[in-house]
Amino acid sequence: MKTSLKVACILLAMFFLTQLIGIAVIGTYSPQIIQTEINGTLVNTTTYNLPSWVAPPQEIDQGSNLTYILFAIFIGVILMLLLMKLKAEIFLRIWFFAVITIALGITINALMIGVMYSEIISLLIAIPFAALKVFRRSLIIHNLTEILIYPGLAAVFVPLLNIWTMVVLLIIISLYDMYAVWHSGFMQKMAKYQMQKVKVFAGFFIPNIGKKERELINSARKSKNKNKNKKIKLNVAILGGGDVVFPIILAGVIFNAFGLISALIISIGATLGLSYLFYISEKGKFYPAMPFITAGCFIALALVYLIQYLT
Repeated sequence: MKTSLKVACILLAMFFLTQLIGIAVIGTYSPQIIQTEINGTLVNTTTYNLPSWVAPPQEIDQGSNLTYILFAIFIGVILMLLLMKLKAEIFLRIWFFAVITIALGITINALMIGVMYSEIISLLIAIPFAALKVFRRSLIIHNLTEILIYPGLAAVFVPLLNIWTMVVLLIIISLYDMYAVWHSGFMQKMAKYQMQKVKVFAGFFIPNIGKKERELINSARKSKNKNKNKKIKLNVAILGGGDVVFPIILAGVIFNAFGLISALIISIGATLGLSYLFYISEKGKFYPAMPFITAGCFIALALVYLIQYLT
């Protein structure tokens, strides 16, 4: 949907800030190789600083992990469709609460590495914010927690993937996004269901208030008694959580492979891809964001490899 310049800038700022926080969190949780001596033989062991309640397995096969992740996404979509049909809003809110708490805990814990009992403290901080987000609607709390959720989620998946499995994943997700938005309409239905029924939306959303809406709001404020029961319909600019988290994962994989500057290039490329989508979007139409973000990521990835080749 066409967004105003102000709303587009806010969404882009939140998107890019989340990418930067994601890189910082992933940097904190970067894998470390520790040598230990077993029966006189030095053995290399890869360890992760992730909280103990989400630590990935020590032996990781990134190739097979792609299959598992795609299967998990497929099951998640089917489960969401089933729960929507069953109108299981209470279950979904509890599910959202659990996932949000864990993701927030991972991000907060990254800021507390070295603090005694940081894993427990991070969860104790995450729980009330997750509760506010899920059980008491607030635009500020919603978007603030979204900024901190996706870095935590990305930190879990980065160790499971390499550059080329991530490239394949982005292509598949982009194709699915195009189908779900332009053909089946599933994304629009899911977003509407989350916002109206579950009252928890996985992604950023900003009210897109135009001149007409402002006039209606001002009129309602001036004549409260007359219009107190009148509903004002507002357009909302939204950006799904998957659109935010997948470029963070790629940036994290690149960070572990080539370092901070290369990861920042990926984040900039993703942001420019999203900016182009906002630039060409038309009022009243929905667009899949992932193809544009993926294109920006791939151009940035080509630049990263060019820099690596020249240096």
